[in-house]
Amino acid sequence: MEPRIQYATTADGVSIAFWAMGEGEPLVHMMLGPSHIQMEWQIPEYHRWYERLAEKRKLVRYDVRGFGLSERDITEFPLDTQILDLEAVVDRLGLEKFALLGLMHSGPGAIEYAARHPERVSHLLLWCTYARASEWGPPSQVQAVRALIGGDWRTYTETVAHTTLGWSEGEPARRYAATIRESCTPEVLQAAFRAVEQFDVAALLPHVGVPTLVLQRREAPPGIATAGRLASRIPDARLVVLEGESLAAFLGDTEAVLAAIDEFLGGGEEARTEAAPVPAAVHTILFTDVEGSTALTQRLGDAGARAVLREHERIVREALRAHGGSEVKTMGDGFMASFGSASKALECAIAMQRAFAAWDAGVGAGLAPPEGAASSAPPQGAASSAPTEAIRVRIGLNAGEPIAEEEDLFGTAVILAARIAAQAEGGEILVANVIRELAAGKGFLFADRGETVLRGFEDPVRLYEVRWREDTH
Repeated sequence: MEPRIQYATTADGVSIAFWAMGEGEPLVHMMLGPSHIQMEWQIPEYHRWYERLAEKRKLVRYDVRGFGLSERDITEFPLDTQILDLEAVVDRLGLEKFALLGLMHSGPGAIEYAARHPERVSHLLLWCTYARASEWGPPSQVQAVRALIGGDWRTYTETVAHTTLGWSEGEPARRYAATIRESCTPEVLQAAFRAVEQFDVAALLPHVGVPTLVLQRREAPPGIATAGRLASRIPDARLVVLEGESLAAFLGDTEAVLAAIDEFLGGGEEARTEAAPVPAAVHTILFTDVEGSTALTQRLGDAGARAVLREHERIVREALRAHGGSEVKTMGDGFMASFGSASKALECAIAMQRAFAAWDAGVGAGLAPPEGAASSAPPQGAASSAPTEAIRVRIGLNAGEPIAEEEDLFGTAVILAARIAAQAEGGEILVANVIRELAAGKGFLFADRGETVLRGFEDPVRLYEVRWREDTH
């Protein structure tokens, strides 16, 4: 049944149309741009999307100012007006706490609200969005499509329906194009896009203190690299990459999208029995490997080598705990660990190498590790806390979508990370290009090591060395 349209009034006096359906924990569905909460119900794909989202929760949907059934006589769309519209609706419904879903250009507004009001947001979900508008796509392509708004409104709406969102030809696409034309005027949409070009909430990302899920279709704007950077800047955010190219969550493999949302919001068990499997999350995989471990055993004997390797284990585990890494397994002279953030993984790798360097600095005359090093107290059973043997460790990182089975990770992403670690020298951190892209703009220094053919991979892989020493310039 079509939900009842209601109205709320913002603090600056603007009338906002909304509806709510379903029971349970609320999920507020944001949208900035063409939308019409009544006409959308005439499109089967939209209809099914909303009904499915409302199966396990109360779903709230509204038209922002200037669009759909909300007040239309609007010419300015600064970011804070999104906050005003959202607050009007949730206050009208008396929602004390709710999950917030920001799609595409509404993502920055959702991020700002979650960062500033963590007491009201239980979960933040971000779909194909960005922190800075400049990350949306190549400026020439964006401007070419938007130029049609003022020149040929009908062509623009049909282009968006067919090309940008990925509708196939036919009645559903024509219906959606008509909904765009009915939802706003060309002048209002142009004004909204001019405002969007100024959106920048990057400084707020580290202050988002609520559970966050970043969802990105592999071939859709703004792209996996942008999604990865977004997830890596939000503390403990999870990134899920889905297959496809449509910006519309209600098109393509919609059940995979819904399964990921259900799992994140707490409906995972039931969702997995009814829907497609939840897609794999993107992990940053880190491998450590003690250089010369075999020679170490021959030189010190089993007991002596084991005492040294325990220091490797202690340093690695302390760094993992400090930087949010998950130990997957240990192989005696090496570790495999997983992170939800490439930046956190890089910070952890650097902390490890600095701790090993501090340990090594004390080797020679039974010296204690230098001030600032991790504690050198040995585990129970070790003979001495003084460093007697240098620990030279290779570290390699890669990111991808491994297969998770029985608390272990498998697949190409894992194998490549191990191969990259094997290419490093003791004291080095080598990473795949995807790590460099995910961590772009975060202050890490990378040196291009060129393309390398790795065992088991046909195509050469470009590797980068992470410059971690304090005196690196």
